[in-house]
Amino acid sequence: MPPQAPAQQPPSPGFYNPYTQPAPQQPPPGFASAPFPGQPQMHPAQPFVAVPAGQRPDGGGSPVAAVILAFFVSVLISLLYSGIMVFTYKDQSVTAANTLYLTHALVNAAIVGILAGLLGRRRNGAHVGAAVVAVLGTFFGYCNAVLLILAESRSPSFVTEVLEEEPFFPAKAWWYGGTAGDIDWFSPLGLVLAAVVGWGVARLIGARRRQG
Repeated sequence: MPPQAPAQQPPSPGFYNPYTQPAPQQPPPGFASAPFPGQPQMHPAQPFVAVPAGQRPDGGGSPVAAVILAFFVSVLISLLYSGIMVFTYKDQSVTAANTLYLTHALVNAAIVGILAGLLGRRRNGAHVGAAVVAVLGTFFGYCNAVLLILAESRSPSFVTEVLEEEPFFPAKAWWYGGTAGDIDWFSPLGLVLAAVVGWGVARLIGARRRQG
């Protein structure tokens, strides 16, 4: 008769037998197991979103810096235009004066747009700011030329007297083009060209800088 195996004694209290413990329950799919005491909770990783081919993340751009730099450059260009008008107004015809005015509007707007596009990139604020700065540069360039021509042909004191009597005399001279009662349509045309070119060049340069 074979010897019988000794009967298993029930585990004493406080004794841990891993073979007698029930199997741990598996968490349902999609749920992470609870962390052990003292272990930090693990969060699921965010899914990776691939950038489409040929597209790069937006590099940003500073519309404020773009507008400020464009403004100072526009002031310099306007002063240059005013100086040219002072030295050449005696020999200018009406056609030459209008051509120089429109040329100044285009050049001022193009340079302002380039600077705004390089610094502001694809920011709409930089593009709109370029249009506004180009318009202001074109307008005040003409007004400053009117005052400088009066100071050169008469005297600086005469300019002071004119401004005291009529503060908006330069703006009226810009609107009427130096003729009495007739609107010079080249004046608003210059502002429209400046706004369109400034905005368009800034947008074009900003888009190319983003792609590059």
